[in-house]
Amino acid sequence: MEAWVTAEEVAAARQRFIDAIPGFALPVAYGVARRDAGGLTFGHVNDVGGTHLLPAVVLATVCGHVAGNATYAFDAAMFDRAIELLTPAEACTAFDHPNLWSWRELRIGGHEKFVAMFVNDLAESPVDEYDAAFRARIGG
Repeated sequence: MEAWVTAEEVAAARQRFIDAIPGFALPVAYGVARRDAGGLTFGHVNDVGGTHLLPAVVLATVCGHVAGNATYAFDAAMFDRAIELLTPAEACTAFDHPNLWSWRELRIGGHEKFVAMFVNDLAESPVDEYDAAFRARIGG
C-alpha cells in the first residue's frame, strides 16, 4: 500500500489531486456529515483558515466538486473511496489526521448516507439546509 511519510510527500499528493481537477479552488471551509434520521452527525469540521487541505481535495475528487459553495449527498461506497484515497497520508507523523479519523468513525455501524459541504464564499447565502447547518458549526 502506498504511504506518504513526509510532509513533502503529502504536499505533492495534494498537488496531484488538485492538478487532476481543472479549475479547482480550495474551499475556505469544508466538512462531512452522516445523514441520520435525527439529523446530521458531523465529522471533523474544517473551519475557516484550517490547515487540512489534502482532505478537501480528496473529498472534492470523490464528489466532483470544483469550486464555489456546494453540498453533495453521497453514499457509503463513495465515502469509502475518499477514506481509501486519504489513508496514505496517515503515514506522515508531521500532521494529525482528524479528517481521516473522523471519517472512519462516521462509517462505523454501516451507515449509508453522507453529505459533503464546501464553502468558498461566506458572504453568499447557504445553498441548502446542509450548508446552513455546516455554517452554524463554523460560526459563518
